[in-house]
Amino acid sequence: MIGCCGAGMWSREVEAAAGSGQINMEAIFHERQEGSLCAQHCLNNLLQGEYFSPVELSSIAQQLDEEERIRMAEGGVSSEEYRTFLQPSGNMDDSGYFSIQVISNALKVWGLELILFNSPEYQRLGIDPINERSFICNYKEHWFTVRKLGKQWFNLNSLLMGPELISDTYLALFLAQLQQEGYSIFVVKGDLPDCEADQLLQMIQVQQMQRPKLIGEEPAQSRDERVQKTDLEQALDINHPFDGTGMLDEDEENFQRALALSRQEIDMEDEEADLRRAIQLSMQDSSNSHSNKARPQIYISQLQVQMHWEQIQEAI
Repeated sequence: MIGCCGAGMWSREVEAAAGSGQINMEAIFHERQEGSLCAQHCLNNLLQGEYFSPVELSSIAQQLDEEERIRMAEGGVSSEEYRTFLQPSGNMDDSGYFSIQVISNALKVWGLELILFNSPEYQRLGIDPINERSFICNYKEHWFTVRKLGKQWFNLNSLLMGPELISDTYLALFLAQLQQEGYSIFVVKGDLPDCEADQLLQMIQVQQMQRPKLIGEEPAQSRDERVQKTDLEQALDINHPFDGTGMLDEDEENFQRALALSRQEIDMEDEEADLRRAIQLSMQDSSNSHSNKARPQIYISQLQVQMHWEQIQEAI
């Protein structure tokens, strides 16, 4: 990112961008949200640099508290108003929130002042919003800046991943929409500090193809893929519940099939072995009929042996 700058020499990167007519959005200073420090981010995005820290804003808030305490004490330190005032500060809290008074006093250091955009006094001026330089917007405890850099407007909301380009024709509608949503809008009057991004955008224009996402916002494509994946997993769970039984049943079936084949092969081998022994014994009986009269007769003919052997070969 590029912070505040004077009217010094252009960096080589900026010269290259200007020469090509292109600029990366990162050339615009943009602080992203940290905790509840949106007032700090709002000011630094407005001024385009790290001008204020939480410590400096806390110092301004404490100074405001002390000035208000002195004024309240003039009515008596025992008054109900004074005792009520001694409650926790209304200009800041432990989360990092700072009031409009703190923001206003911080801008006075740079000769800038805030005017309520929808006040009757300002509306009577009839100024077209595109002729202003910047706005500060507030809703509840969130602050953000809308600023013109060069010839283009940008939403520098710290809740966004980066600056958002706003066209001139859309600016008035954007501000009107914020008002409808309950935002308070302040016009920043005065000369803002010079910055390199403003000088560069006087020469060239930014083109933004896609709106920056909110911090933590999931890309639509990833979200759709996740939803589709979830739907597919649910369908698979319905058709094939993953409780282990389906897998066990399939394994058991395969095991039983393999066992049956193994038994069949063993039976065939045993039957073949018996047949060979029978043939051998038959041949021995034929050649040694006189010398082996004491041995039991083998009741199997050569033809039966041959037929049995062919049946086994066909089975194999």
